[in-house]
Amino acid sequence: MGPEMINGVKIKPLRKIPDERGMVMHMLRSDSDTFAGFGEAYFSVVNSGVIKGWKYHKEVVQNMVAPVGMIKMVLFDSREKSDTRGSIQEVEFGLEDYKLITIPARIWYSFKGISESPSIIANITSKPYSPVESITKQLGDYSIPYFWDN
Repeated sequence: MGPEMINGVKIKPLRKIPDERGMVMHMLRSDSDTFAGFGEAYFSVVNSGVIKGWKYHKEVVQNMVAPVGMIKMVLFDSREKSDTRGSIQEVEFGLEDYKLITIPARIWYSFKGISESPSIIANITSKPYSPVESITKQLGDYSIPYFWDN
């Protein structure tokens, strides 16, 4: 599984600009085609080998990068009228493969820290977090046809 592309998911390689002092890492601009508004920005620390998810947002568009470590993300399209309904998409991203992952509303996602040390995901969402706007499922929920190898 994995090479499928889910409608609406965007993956954009990003620039890293290193010099002798360190590095600048781009993420998201308000004039980008992936920008859907600003709700909030937050960071998720993911320990090595730990899996988080499944999560689903009814209205929120998410823009994620991993400037520290490496992440494996799995996306699942359960949208009724989507051409890619039932599709699974896997993507790895992080410092070694720096890119922006834009996840539209109504796509399930889960992710795992795959580097030896903790990874950090930065997420800029289109709306502030609301507990009534999101849904979670257990990793072993059989309604999502993906099983993580631990």
